[in-house]
Amino acid sequence: MGLTRQYLRYEPAALFGLVASARAGVAFVALRGERGRYVAVPACEHVFVWDTRKGEKVLILKGLKQQVSCLCPSPDGLHLAVGYEDGAIRVFNLLSGESTITFNGHRAAVTALQYDHLGGRLVSGSKDTEVIVWDVINESGLYRLRGHKDVITQVLFLKEKNLLVTCAKDTLVKWWDLDTQHCFKTLVGHRAEVWGMALLSKEKRLITGSADSELRVWDLTYIQEVKDSDEPESKKSKGPSLPGAEENTEEDETLELDEHPEERIVKCSKVGSVMREGRDRVVTLGTDRLGKFLACHGTDAVLEVFSILSEEEIQKKLEKKMKKARKKAKQNSEEEPERSVELSLQEEIQRVTNVKASSKIKSFDLILSPKGELKMVLLLQNNVIELYNLDLSAQVPQAVRVSRITIGGHRSDVRTLAFSSDNIAILSAAAESVKIWNRSTLQCIRTMECEYALCSLFVPGDRQVIIGTKTGKLQLYDLASGSLIETLDAHDGAVWSIALSPDQHGFVTGGADKCVKFWEFELVKDENSVQKRLSMKHLRVLQLDEDVLCVRYSPNQKLLAVSLLDCTVKVFYVDTLKFFLSLYGHKLPVLCMDICYDGTLIATGSADRNVKIWGLDFGDCHRSLFAHDDSVMYLQFVPKSHLFFTAGKDSKIKQWDADKFEHIQTLEGHHHEVWCLALSPNGDYVVSASHDKSLRLWERTREPLILEEEREMQREAEYEESVAKEEQPVVAGERQGETGLAGKKTIETIKAAERIMEAIELYREEMAKLKEHNAICKAAGKEVPFPVNPILRAYGNITPSAYVLEVFKKVKSSELEESLLVLPFSYVPDLLRLFNEYIQLGSDVELLCRALLFLLKIHFGQITSNQMLVTVIENLKKTTISRVSEARDVLGFNMAGLQFLKREIEARDEVTFFADATERFEEKKRKRKKKEKMVLAVL
Repeated sequence: MGLTRQYLRYEPAALFGLVASARAGVAFVALRGERGRYVAVPACEHVFVWDTRKGEKVLILKGLKQQVSCLCPSPDGLHLAVGYEDGAIRVFNLLSGESTITFNGHRAAVTALQYDHLGGRLVSGSKDTEVIVWDVINESGLYRLRGHKDVITQVLFLKEKNLLVTCAKDTLVKWWDLDTQHCFKTLVGHRAEVWGMALLSKEKRLITGSADSELRVWDLTYIQEVKDSDEPESKKSKGPSLPGAEENTEEDETLELDEHPEERIVKCSKVGSVMREGRDRVVTLGTDRLGKFLACHGTDAVLEVFSILSEEEIQKKLEKKMKKARKKAKQNSEEEPERSVELSLQEEIQRVTNVKASSKIKSFDLILSPKGELKMVLLLQNNVIELYNLDLSAQVPQAVRVSRITIGGHRSDVRTLAFSSDNIAILSAAAESVKIWNRSTLQCIRTMECEYALCSLFVPGDRQVIIGTKTGKLQLYDLASGSLIETLDAHDGAVWSIALSPDQHGFVTGGADKCVKFWEFELVKDENSVQKRLSMKHLRVLQLDEDVLCVRYSPNQKLLAVSLLDCTVKVFYVDTLKFFLSLYGHKLPVLCMDICYDGTLIATGSADRNVKIWGLDFGDCHRSLFAHDDSVMYLQFVPKSHLFFTAGKDSKIKQWDADKFEHIQTLEGHHHEVWCLALSPNGDYVVSASHDKSLRLWERTREPLILEEEREMQREAEYEESVAKEEQPVVAGERQGETGLAGKKTIETIKAAERIMEAIELYREEMAKLKEHNAICKAAGKEVPFPVNPILRAYGNITPSAYVLEVFKKVKSSELEESLLVLPFSYVPDLLRLFNEYIQLGSDVELLCRALLFLLKIHFGQITSNQMLVTVIENLKKTTISRVSEARDVLGFNMAGLQFLKREIEARDEVTFFADATERFEEKKRKRKKKEKMVLAVL
């Protein structure tokens, strides 16, 4: 066997250049005891927490591979629920930044998340059209609700009632009774998708946003409340009839699908609409936490803010109106108009102001500060977060922008990257600016405005940079001052490519005007200072028949390779500009290419998804590799080697060996097209830029990479993906109706089931060995030492049954049901016997009862028909009832004790409060007397 070539692995080192992804929402979070200062935003697969006052990143909640699709802070402000593209939900602790709970239930991206008012339950909606309710405390799924036919857009818990409201792109708003887990009401009053909704006026009113400029308002009447209250009260709770609102006269806007059963819980009646100024669809609709303010925005840059009057304010307004009406009636000598005075919907929901952002708004969050200011944070499409303050005490409230987080990234996609010669500085350029980053700290150290940049390079010495633009200009910047020194009109079309000459005296550019131009650096006299400054001098031009897409020098500067729009690469002699070779074979234009350090090979990447490796001596194609699933956007050799990297529109970066024609490694991390990459001169770092607005840094480690192992890991990952896509196991006797189990089968649940099976197998083996050992001891008439299993020894010489319990306890609470579901029935009898043993000992009663009841539910038929298990079930019945009642007694006692302590503390606090007030009053009195004495002394 020949020697295998050793490669070194590249690992992800950092993600930077990203302020926030516009994919999910933005949310105010409570951190360090402050609300309204810190905001959580999605950042590809991570969540960044920004300090809006300082413009600094204070916390990174690290994700795995999938992009963040939804955020929701818990009511206590200590946790943040994060939904991902693959349907997973992770709950992070904001104090430690660690992920404490993971829920797997959805088969597609999570689109909506909401906590109940206590923070004990979490509801999630997804692109798979299903809604799942999770128990956060027990870390498990409660149930799955099916009924919608399209993507869920919003989910809301009702505080007082155990009800849930959901809306989706199927135009429906559904009401769910969580006691019985069924949909008892469907609102069908929308002609298009329902994009958002909010509950107002102490949950007496529902407002929905659809694809038009109407915000539809519905009055909610809870039937039980109406029955309990007197007749006049019930009339009051329905709210006044609103003549100012648009009446729901159209027949197709029917509210109830089944008239009679629904009316038992809640009655909805449309009372009118609030008109938005935007003409497009509602993107986000929401209220602040107290429900005093409502805001919404469409696909434009305007946020519309409304205030909602409380019951007291409505009453005051009605009294005012009544006074006016009485006055008018007196003047006209009419009777008093007792019944004709009502408030219109526009008077109850008043427009406060419109906030104009600097770019399209993707989401927002509101918070009412203790000072009475309304704080609004906006996440914009162009990688910006803006914070506005609205002073409500002003006569005409106007939103004032108080902070803007922009320095951490570009406004548009980065189209070109370059490394400085000392491997320390990174240049990134986009449509509006050039930024210089420090590689080690990842801080932006210079930002300079530019035109639409397409290519770039560091001038030798790293003190200046040159940018090639879409308008055909070359822009020269000085890094020390951060200023534009010179602009030259280089080409009539876009400057697609720029390459530094190996002797570092000049460079070459290729443009859309079918020209290749040669330039050299020169020092010219500066008009403003005594010193000379750097400039660019045009030397000669090579005219071609097609647009030039890419140019590259050979390392000895004898040859110049030019990629043309006719899908060929032409090679010319640099000194005479005579034609040398034509490399043809690509079906689509060559977008990128590079020549290796010794000038023997040239690799070309094309829009036809292939990379071809050619010899530069005869122009023969050594190998054609199918590199990416979409266009190859960038290609570069690793310095001093025949290894090269390619970047594709399929969001992947791949490393290849040009000698052995092998794929070495795939760098996965970007979520959209990768536009460009750059390798550091020492080959230790790769930086890449993508359409997801992020820049990623990859570092070469000392860890060797073995290709066979890499392929094996790839196959394992593919298998795990296929397992997740398999059909979910069906529970015997369960009808596929409105509800179902919350969890889903994943590779983790299969592994957990395998661990339980292995533990039971070990238990069986050990029990058989023990039986055999006892027989030997009996026959020998003396005690023979029993060999302890190494696994049990590792756990501290525990018994086999205790080992099964240990393994069982290590199964994640959220994966328990699904793990038991894939467990074969042959292991269930042993588990039931062990459960009986554990419960008698009184250990982990809650966990064991949960598992026991689930096993009885899914294997009911087989367990009841098995005669061997009758006594086991009888024993379980006795032990579980006694142990559960004991646990309940302990809980009851603890609750009573806690309530007693609470009362004690409250009583103590009241006493100290009054004592403090008295002390303060005495202190003020002393100060006043002292002041009076001083005044008298002066007089």
